[in-house]
Amino acid sequence: MSTTTLRNSVAAGTLAVSMMVLPACSSSSKSSSSSTNAVGAAVNVSPSPTTSAERVKLAKTKFVLNASLGAGAAYQWLYKPFKAGTFKKGAKGRTAALIKGGLAGAFTYNRLSAALTDAKGDPTLSKATTALSSAVAGIKGLPGKIKNGSATDADFNQVQTTVNGFKSAGSSNGLNVTDQVPSTGQLTKMVSN
Repeated sequence: MSTTTLRNSVAAGTLAVSMMVLPACSSSSKSSSSSTNAVGAAVNVSPSPTTSAERVKLAKTKFVLNASLGAGAAYQWLYKPFKAGTFKKGAKGRTAALIKGGLAGAFTYNRLSAALTDAKGDPTLSKATTALSSAVAGIKGLPGKIKNGSATDADFNQVQTTVNGFKSAGSSNGLNVTDQVPSTGQLTKMVSN
């Protein structure tokens, strides 16, 4: 047998074996709760909070971005107008402030919810999600309260407490969550989606 024939035979054999083994090693469905091992026996896979199927790509980066946008919207269009008294009856610019405040409330809830999802997808950030979940749920009704004029000091303080909770969760994991003010276009685009 010549060297060239031997090489071709080895290459063909290696290719044939790899064609049979590689499909058995990969999974075509991410939501599958069982897979097969090399022998072909079914193996149950129970997802844990940090399985690769539940991890979010670039979770920490997305967490910082979403939390920063939520914090910026809350500060710019909720906290500042509230402290200035713009939401009160008879205040100059009240109508525009109420519209922007309602949009900002919905935007803040949306971005903080997304940041919460991102935090759940990261093993280190997921430890803080229990406290943050209840805080985000607490601000869900804020846009409606702003629109109908029934928002109180406690509602705005709760938003600030929630934002500070996200900043603290980021800080304790080495992440810097700062107020990143979204444009008005981002507010309307995010809320309409």
